[in-house]
Amino acid sequence: MRLRLVVRVLALVSLIVSLFMLFPIAWSLADGGDDVWAFTASLVCGVMVSVVLFRLSGGGANYRELGVREALAVVVLSWVIAVAVGALPYVLTDVTQTYTDAFFETMSGFTTTGATIITDIEAAPRALLLWRALTHWVGGMGIIVLSLAVLPFLGVGGMELYRAEVPGPTPEKLTPRVQQTAFFLWIIYVLLTVTETILLMTGGMSFFDALTHSFSTIATGGFSTRNASIAYYESAYIEWVVTFFMFASGVNFSLHFLLLTGSPLKIGRDEEFRLYVVVVALSTLLIVAVLPAGGAGIGSVVRQAAFQVASLISTTGFVSANYDVWPHFARFLLLILMCVGGCAGSTSGGIKVVRILALARTIRLEAQSTLHPRAILNVRVNGALIPRQALSSMTAFFMLYVITLLAATLAVTAFGDERLDVLTAFSGVVASLSNVGPGLGHLGPVQNCAWLPDGVKWILSFCMLAGRLELYAVLLLFLPDTWKK
Repeated sequence: MRLRLVVRVLALVSLIVSLFMLFPIAWSLADGGDDVWAFTASLVCGVMVSVVLFRLSGGGANYRELGVREALAVVVLSWVIAVAVGALPYVLTDVTQTYTDAFFETMSGFTTTGATIITDIEAAPRALLLWRALTHWVGGMGIIVLSLAVLPFLGVGGMELYRAEVPGPTPEKLTPRVQQTAFFLWIIYVLLTVTETILLMTGGMSFFDALTHSFSTIATGGFSTRNASIAYYESAYIEWVVTFFMFASGVNFSLHFLLLTGSPLKIGRDEEFRLYVVVVALSTLLIVAVLPAGGAGIGSVVRQAAFQVASLISTTGFVSANYDVWPHFARFLLLILMCVGGCAGSTSGGIKVVRILALARTIRLEAQSTLHPRAILNVRVNGALIPRQALSSMTAFFMLYVITLLAATLAVTAFGDERLDVLTAFSGVVASLSNVGPGLGHLGPVQNCAWLPDGVKWILSFCMLAGRLELYAVLLLFLPDTWKK
């Protein structure tokens, strides 16, 4: 492995993350400048880290030499260096008491998980709340994808980075050149963000709240500027707007590209999208069926059910109601949706709908093979043949997800805290591994993670990173073969 090349790219990532701090600096100046020094010091530290890494790389790196091993190392370590630098404002503004808390909050931000250790969000400086939302927005599309969009000199190695970064089993290139693909992805990303911001302001939100909630929604993150999340606004209009954009952000961004380029009919023919729509609609109807209407009326029940379903299957994590007091059937269904996640090629986490679809068809194929042992049967998605190797990879991913989930849950329960019961620990790991944020029990939608032992915060931080990078990229770094020349 060409370690100098990896270090050179890490220097670039540290610089990009540091420069994004200019936005909260500007906002702090507009608010009176109380926290300018904290963000300025963080920016300077981040630039210094970038300079040190650049010097260590020796210069003269040829980005066209990026191979699969280098790409894996760059992608994983980029997230680590981004979180390490991005955590500095939390420490310097005294919002967090320890670096562990700051690292956890920042990892939750960049991986678009949305779990928080801040107990009084509304008391935090607005500049820091903007930074929280920005970590979602930058991490949602991906730091490496951002680099590919604005720094085309990465050259041939860019495809390896793109494959390692973009969520889903088969990342799609919208254009022949990967830099153009990254650029168009960011154009779509910005358009969705601007559109939601305008609609939320129309519903009565301030510009600051509308912008930060749009950052969180489009990135499927879930950080809010309010302690009660979206429930604070008590607005049916705002809830439906956020519901729509959470749902849309869980859709493969290549379908958004088709919509913008005048091919909307192709979207309806996409089998993953159709299954995603069916799962969302059916889950909403099932939850409505078991929820008591009370005095709120059926319209309110439908809205709450649709909001929570869209929030958790897209792994956004916003809440408009305390679903932890809902019937057991509804809670377990929501837990399943957390695991499923959104579509491949979206900003959402989870296993992904296309994998569920392919695995279901593989099971059907194996059953048919038992009845017709001489028949030649194949698995197809959208009419395309799925090779056996790809099916094996999807099966291995599913097993790896389950193994990681069980191992992390066992590790969390080993800490012995009475609040870390099986439901709390299991749902907390699911919420971290699928980048959802809120879980159930003591980590439910009206709780936070401040009370967790430091060791548990590091375990969940690892789960967030592993889930965001789809497990393989992180776990491969622990294999000796990855580091051999």
